[in-house]
Amino acid sequence: MEPIVLYKVCKSFDEKTVLQELSMNIPQGETTALMASSGQGKTTLLRILMGLEQVDSGYISGMEGLQKSAVFQEDRLCENLNPIANIRLTNPSLSYIQILEAMHEMKLFDCEHQAAAELSGGMRRRVAILRALLAEWDILFLDEPFKGLDAETKRQVMAVTCRLCRERTVLLVTHDLSEAKAMAASGLISW
Repeated sequence: MEPIVLYKVCKSFDEKTVLQELSMNIPQGETTALMASSGQGKTTLLRILMGLEQVDSGYISGMEGLQKSAVFQEDRLCENLNPIANIRLTNPSLSYIQILEAMHEMKLFDCEHQAAAELSGGMRRRVAILRALLAEWDILFLDEPFKGLDAETKRQVMAVTCRLCRERTVLLVTHDLSEAKAMAASGLISW
């Protein structure tokens, strides 16, 4: 597979430059960690790659025809829907049992009938991660996906996530090198 290539990508918002001539090659079929200081454009870069923002200049190749899935910094769940319905939004072909088994892997027990608004922050986070993982995707964008999880839950969730992402293209934005290692990131790009 050809890499995803970014060449001299620039992006500004209201006269503030967020990305300045950023160039990189992102291998497909692997997990790549993206690290930079706060405010240096990591989320903006993901939004550009997802097609939610346009570059001001430069170009990107290798994204053509790829199905995308994402875990944003916010959970973005439908508050009135239960976890099963939230997960099915991205993949309606999943059976109730398939989703329930995946929820149990993520240590989500006895909450399948609760509205998302009633779930704890950590439970909401795990539902958001599962929703992205169980979608049909060629490339997965993870924008600080494990924030807000306690250490043990985070370890379990990273193990499940890593297993479900094996040999697939994943871009992980993190400030924590241990997360990149736990996710078996084969590459680290920082700026």
